[in-house]
Amino acid sequence: MKQIVSTAAAPKAIGPYSQAVVHNGIAYLSGQIPLDPATGQIVEGDIAAATERVLQNLKAVLEASGASFASVLKTTVYLKDMGDFPKMNEIYGRYFAENPPARSTVQAARLPRDASVEIDAVAAVVNR
Repeated sequence: MKQIVSTAAAPKAIGPYSQAVVHNGIAYLSGQIPLDPATGQIVEGDIAAATERVLQNLKAVLEASGASFASVLKTTVYLKDMGDFPKMNEIYGRYFAENPPARSTVQAARLPRDASVEIDAVAAVVNR
């Protein structure tokens, strides 16, 4: 049976989807864009600031799911511009410094709300 996860510490879903779904000990997290959960607006700044906000949003959903960055198995990073890869990768590496998950990175023609970056994740549940 699937469990729907929702937390006010991350932006509310802006469509017919859940922030995350947990099933059989695995948390499937929807993509997060650099929305400030308090304002619902895209954060200002460069790709580093955007990536930081995305990862903070993912952290909130991971915690609400009973998971953590240490239990993430796979991520997918969607970039508006692959030229932003080095800066995104630097920030991303701070969150996954040890035993990083598998990852795919692709350039997307357009992301929701014209965001510069979106990241989704699959994680093992460790505290539920």
